[in-house]
Amino acid sequence: MPPKRIEDAVGRAALTAVLGGSTVRTDVATAVRWTLQRLADDVPGNSVEVRVPPFAAVQAVPGPRHTRGTPPNVVETDAATWIALATGSLRWSEAVAAARVSASGSRADITAFLPVRTSA
Repeated sequence: MPPKRIEDAVGRAALTAVLGGSTVRTDVATAVRWTLQRLADDVPGNSVEVRVPPFAAVQAVPGPRHTRGTPPNVVETDAATWIALATGSLRWSEAVAAARVSASGSRADITAFLPVRTSA
């Protein structure tokens, strides 16, 4: 069963709270899950898995479909870094250079899909 979709108003409210300094786990979790949901909606596909443990992971980006085991193209980062990338306050190249994101595979550079669309 697919995860329950986060309504845009709920996601935006959580993201606004986090950007305003909230560290409440439910705010952070909702903001991360919603921005990942938006990424997957805007860039559908199964060639890259974007992971933000312990909150969520999505598959996105058109290309070869991954079906079993560890995907060949993986992006993994923490919640604060993901929120910064998703909102455009941190550039992909800066996050990679500072080792704040782990990206493996030929399709794992998601620069073209950042920041994530957070407005209607």
